[in-house]
Amino acid sequence: MAKNLLNKYVWLVETIYKAKKISYEEINRRWLDNDMSEGKPLPLRTFHKWRIAIEEMFGLIIENEQGGQYRYYIENADELKNGSMRSWLFNTLTVSNLMLDSVSIKDKILFEEIPDGEQYLPVIIEALKKNTVLEITYQSFWREESNTFPVEPYCLKAFKQRWYLVARSPYYDRIMIYALDRTQAIEPTDETFDYPEDFVAGEYFDDCFGIIADEEYDVETVKFKVAAGQANYIRSLMLHQSQKEIERTDEYSIFTVRLRPTFDFRQEILTMGSDVEILSPKWFRDELAEISKHMWNKYQNDK
Repeated sequence: MAKNLLNKYVWLVETIYKAKKISYEEINRRWLDNDMSEGKPLPLRTFHKWRIAIEEMFGLIIENEQGGQYRYYIENADELKNGSMRSWLFNTLTVSNLMLDSVSIKDKILFEEIPDGEQYLPVIIEALKKNTVLEITYQSFWREESNTFPVEPYCLKAFKQRWYLVARSPYYDRIMIYALDRTQAIEPTDETFDYPEDFVAGEYFDDCFGIIADEEYDVETVKFKVAAGQANYIRSLMLHQSQKEIERTDEYSIFTVRLRPTFDFRQEILTMGSDVEILSPKWFRDELAEISKHMWNKYQNDK
């Protein structure tokens, strides 16, 4: 029953969101066209119960324009497309429900394998709610053995199918980032800490490409040239929210992003091979050129 209700909530949000504004009568017509209705109309009282439940569960406010055609709309629709937790949660539930209803074709839908780490989310989320210290057993890529130590959790971030914990290390007295798939154990403690008032999770990564927030790198404008075919990909899946296209021809486009050119951004550029050329800053162009030269020398040995 809970699953069926959740499916109905998701259906209602999707219906109103796609229509932008829609009357109750039109919602009812579309509802009767859906298999979940079993041929029964959606009572107005039930519709309003769903509205309230959707606001409580997803934080999405369904309002009526109170005039003219009395159409319904999602007042804070931007929450579904701005990368917020509500957006992620709703999209995840939408896909999850769709997959559950598509078991008959499960062999035709392929998923990417996700590393371990999600099992630690409940204890981390509880600590984030209460501002309690966590004891973490962690083994980085750079050490042969694991270590156990306390951390003060600040936020969680998902990036490239991995979960990361952003936390202050009392030992180093600075913010550290821990990959949950490199974590061997996380235990709650009774110790609390003062969450810093000046830390805003969303803003902390504003100048970053991914998960590395290294302040040793200055925020710079990176200009890069992209082959026409690859440019379509860059337009549809932006590298960074600051991305701008400043020149476009039949052969190439030139883009800019303003961020810290850290290791993970460099790796992302390298994955695009010869389709991308860094134009500036010069130090970053030289760094990529040096890496490309080393790669070329390795393949030269085959001749």
